[in-house]
Amino acid sequence: MRRISNLKVGVVTHYYDKIGVAVVDLTSSLHTGDVIKFSGSTDFSQTVTSLQVEHEKIAAAKKGDTVGLKVDQPVKPGDEVLKAA
Repeated sequence: MRRISNLKVGVVTHYYDKIGVAVVDLTSSLHTGDVIKFSGSTDFSQTVTSLQVEHEKIAAAKKGDTVGLKVDQPVKPGDEVLKAA
């Protein structure tokens, strides 16, 4: 597994527990296949397998986008999203 850097890529603004999706406001770009880490109320890493903007599946999102992201574990608003170096 790749080392996780301190590159913050976003913050969780909402979590839909029934479908396991976090809404993240991005401060940097994010692509499917990237390894990310959630930090805050929880602490785990995962590979980005699904990104959506306005319910449309996308392969990459840029700084300023708000995305839906399938997550492996529950997260909470305010949790930070970091990307692997």
